[in-house]
Amino acid sequence: MLPDNLPTLAFLAKSLGDENRLRILLALQNGQKSVSAIVEELQLSQPLVSHHLKELRRALLVEVERRGPFVYYQMAHPGILGLLKAMDVLAGALLAARKTF
Repeated sequence: MLPDNLPTLAFLAKSLGDENRLRILLALQNGQKSVSAIVEELQLSQPLVSHHLKELRRALLVEVERRGPFVYYQMAHPGILGLLKAMDVLAGALLAARKTF
């Protein structure tokens, strides 16, 4: 890791630092979905989903496709799912090794 990349890495980590954003990314793991499909699947409000999608888009983690009146989102890169899986494994290992809170 190069020191020049630290601001970008910090921005990415901050973008992933919200449970709802992680849930949205996981909802997109099998392809494109509309905002309404994400709202229904995750049982979140439409304004909340739209806010998080805006942040994920700003972080270049999702891409948008407009078709008529509908907007569809998908993960911007297949490596995102691998990153989430690696973070899950790391979190499990760290928590398993924890002796105190």
